[in-house]
Amino acid sequence: MPECPKCRQPVETTAIACPHCRTTLKAFGHPGVPLYRAEGEAALCDTCVYHHDDSCNYPQRPHARECTLYTNQLRPLTSSVYRPSASSLVKSWLQQHLAWVILGAILLISVLLALRG
Repeated sequence: MPECPKCRQPVETTAIACPHCRTTLKAFGHPGVPLYRAEGEAALCDTCVYHHDDSCNYPQRPHARECTLYTNQLRPLTSSVYRPSASSLVKSWLQQHLAWVILGAILLISVLLALRG
C-alpha cells in the first residue's frame, strides 16, 4: 500500500486525496491520473525524459515540483507491443476477404461437379 508523500500514512492506491492530511494524490481529481512529486530539494525536471529531450511544455519547467507527465530518464520505458495470435490473424483475414472466399468456394464446387459428370 503506498503512503502519503506529506504525512507518510498508508493510503489506498485509488485515493484522490490523503484521508489524513488532505494532500492531493491524483491530478485533476481523477484516480487514473497520477501526480508525481519531487522528493528533496531537486526539481522533477532534473531527471525527466521530456526535459532532457526538450519536448516538455509544462509552464513550471525547469523548476516543477509536481507533474502529471513525469517520466524518469533512469528507468527505461517499457512499452508492451500488441502481437495478435495466429487464429485472430486468420479470422481477421477471412472477415476482410469473405466475398473472395465464397466466390472461390463456388468456383471450386462448380469445377468438381463438372469433372464428375
